[in-house]
Amino acid sequence: MTPARRALLLSALGTAGFGGLRQAARAGAQIEEPLADSVRSALAAAVAEAAPPRPTFDDMGRRLGYLRWLGAASERLKRRKSDHHTRVEFLQAVWYESRRAGLETALVLGLIQVESGFRKYAISRAGARGYMQVMPFWARLIGDGDAARLFHLQTNLRFGCVILRHYLEREKGDLFMALGRYNGSRGRAEYPNLVFGARRQWDIPAA
Repeated sequence: MTPARRALLLSALGTAGFGGLRQAARAGAQIEEPLADSVRSALAAAVAEAAPPRPTFDDMGRRLGYLRWLGAASERLKRRKSDHHTRVEFLQAVWYESRRAGLETALVLGLIQVESGFRKYAISRAGARGYMQVMPFWARLIGDGDAARLFHLQTNLRFGCVILRHYLEREKGDLFMALGRYNGSRGRAEYPNLVFGARRQWDIPAA
């Protein structure tokens, strides 16, 4: 293989991800910081709580609104996830975990788009894992210590949403600063602006 061809191949791998595992998006690198015992306990409880596999609704209008959102979001995601069942399972989990954490579903989808390009097994150069690019130290701080579980769909989304909510509270509701903290680039505009831009693509009326 010629040097020029090798350089071209390496460039392509850096963009698309090697085997779908390593990708060159704006992958996060949350910085490990000391947590008060009360905060650690609250975060651990938040990630450990069991979750239903599918949302349930007492009101038919809300259910129909959710189904309309699910259909529209599924259509937009089709280019990135071709299998219908995988797509719906993913969107159901994102909807549930974002709502559970008090976050906009469109925001979480935008963050995932920027962080991992919707790759389940993405690993950043800093070692962040999965859809929401969660750093392994979080598994030790507030989980069971098994960083491999961060590749599990709902586990990754649960950690990511809980961590983003934690940063949002630390930044007193300032989403710009919270997103920077999530990405390890607090105070710089590039990453939050990318997420805000991606969020607009997922701004679909939901239930």
